[in-house]
Amino acid sequence: MIQAHSDKQGAAGTYQQGFGFHPLGAWLDRGDGTGEALSGILRAGNAAANTAADHLEVLAMALLALPKPARRQPILVRADSAGATHAFIEDLVARKLWFSVGFDGDQRVRDAILDLPEEAFTPALNDDGRPRRGAWVAELTDLDLAAAGWPQGIRAIWRRERPHPGAHHKMGFTDQHGHRFQVFITNQPDPDPAILEARHRPHAHVEDRIRTAKATGMRNLPFFEFGANDAWLTLVCIAQTLVCWAQALLRDGDCKLAEPKTLRYRLWHTAGRIVRHARRVIVGIDRAWPWAGVLVAAFTRLRGLPARC
Repeated sequence: MIQAHSDKQGAAGTYQQGFGFHPLGAWLDRGDGTGEALSGILRAGNAAANTAADHLEVLAMALLALPKPARRQPILVRADSAGATHAFIEDLVARKLWFSVGFDGDQRVRDAILDLPEEAFTPALNDDGRPRRGAWVAELTDLDLAAAGWPQGIRAIWRRERPHPGAHHKMGFTDQHGHRFQVFITNQPDPDPAILEARHRPHAHVEDRIRTAKATGMRNLPFFEFGANDAWLTLVCIAQTLVCWAQALLRDGDCKLAEPKTLRYRLWHTAGRIVRHARRVIVGIDRAWPWAGVLVAAFTRLRGLPARC
């Protein structure tokens, strides 16, 4: 959600009781805490979260943003439960893409969860492959998704976990032991539901991408006209992508995963002096600046990159 503090074209009341815009975007997850923006569209504040047409548009734009060699590799599309619409899932199947999409826990799902025997559980996995304490995973084999109109071959995976401290205000459906539940559907063939759940869980990285996008200019849309603000959103996505590429190609250590605010202070706003000598333009940086060496190393790497047309 992007809040608007004045009347602008397309600004409207949001389901979060705010006023502004409700854009939709897609990001690449590199797995290291970074990822470039692939696509994004600006929508009115009262736009529904599960509008299939918008999801299809963002997906098509995101796939076009990938290099052609990457499109020929296996692609996993992750989304929250807003993406669990028949039109979106059917399009993913038609494109022969793997997907892992959150699923609403309606009464059918709740009954299937409560009917599952205890021996069906397997421990959830951490990123390092070790068992995750207080969390278990199972496949809802008795849930017939095809009968509900979903494509063949879709599996429903669910995780139960002990609630974290302070999570009581988010509690929804629970069992008699107070476990929280999360359900997602997937068409991946991996037989181990714990591996599928561990692969789905990093979908939460998208919250980091949204936060960094807001720190790169998306926190407020500056114009009155909707088209101008849509162009501003595109520029924010370009800026976020350039930052991601710079981190991936030019930086090490803390700056490789640093937030935009940190990068602005350490690198982007570094003072320098332009000196011309022997027909060369030289940028002088204060040696006393703690991150002067990081900046020089980044420019050295940049000059060493192969030139491509």
